[in-house]
Amino acid sequence: MDVESLINPHLRAMQAYTPIVPFEVLTRRLGLPPDAIVKLDANENPYGPSPRVREALARAEAIHIYPDPDQTLLREAIGDYLGLPTEHILCGAGADELIDLVARAFVQPGDVIADLPPTFGMYRWIADVTNATYLPIPRRADFSVDVPAVQRVFERASSEGRAPRLLFIADPNNPDGSTISDDALRALLDLPTVVVLDEAYVDFSAHPSRAGWVRAHDNLIVLRTFSKLAGMAGLRVGYGIFPPAVIKHLWKIKQPYTPNIAGSLGAIAALSDRAYLRQTVNALVAERERMRALLARFEWLQPFPSQANFVLCRVAEDAPIPSADHAEPAARRLKQALERRGVLVRYFDRDGLRDCVRISVGRPDQTDRLLAAIAGSC
Repeated sequence: MDVESLINPHLRAMQAYTPIVPFEVLTRRLGLPPDAIVKLDANENPYGPSPRVREALARAEAIHIYPDPDQTLLREAIGDYLGLPTEHILCGAGADELIDLVARAFVQPGDVIADLPPTFGMYRWIADVTNATYLPIPRRADFSVDVPAVQRVFERASSEGRAPRLLFIADPNNPDGSTISDDALRALLDLPTVVVLDEAYVDFSAHPSRAGWVRAHDNLIVLRTFSKLAGMAGLRVGYGIFPPAVIKHLWKIKQPYTPNIAGSLGAIAALSDRAYLRQTVNALVAERERMRALLARFEWLQPFPSQANFVLCRVAEDAPIPSADHAEPAARRLKQALERRGVLVRYFDRDGLRDCVRISVGRPDQTDRLLAAIAGSC
């Protein structure tokens, strides 16, 4: 029996999402001890969570009991943090679960999901998973959103009876760290679609969250995460702020017991230590600017301005990076040269990014090792 033939055809044809290789696998592959590796490839918070998070996990006693399906205490803590009613808040196993929930709620096979690449690859992935039609509307060369182009595409699609059901916007955008203005966002909210604003990195931005806008816009969804701000990427806790007309349906289709006990306890503890959250954000923003200034000293590197906890760099094709295969893009050669020296950065082998690497902001000592590795790779 050909079991694979029974798999949905669109899944057999789709490309898999490319996640970051686990740290323990990398240490084995590189033949280096963990303390010799500088991990700047996944936008993780290098300071980790508040000590209160570890204390809460150590005291956990109810791990043999299913989590609260209503997420009562966690939603109350988030509501207090945001200054919003809990009726707007739904939590999940990372913001990725919420992206999946939103797509399943709004999209049927063949419906259209609009996206603004280059951006977070999960939006394309969820379109493939749901067998939706993926509609990319490219950003400008500086990664800003081309609002008139988006409006023209929507006007044309609507005239054909194919108006996108969802429009995903990462703000700040991953992988470059640019932001969208209030006026531009309002213009996109006027389109006949649901706007999903992914604010995974907003805590590192100079502009405030638009979570409160959900109360005035019934077609706006805002997603947040504890992975970056709170240093809890391994615990997988995210949440969304939804209009009432949407959230009541998401409760129906959500897995009942996510986030798990550990994630919920950790997230509540993290929000109780706001001084620690401010401290780590301030440290990462300061280090982002220092790192960007130091990277700009290499004349073949162009670091972009960023409002996130990473910096995207364009690598000139004539960059002095030796390689056995000079036909490879310079950015890939740089990524591989740094990896050999134990420094991990992200390279994206896709349109608009093949000449770029993304570097997460680390601690000052990690930045110093990054710079030394770049200099040693030339």
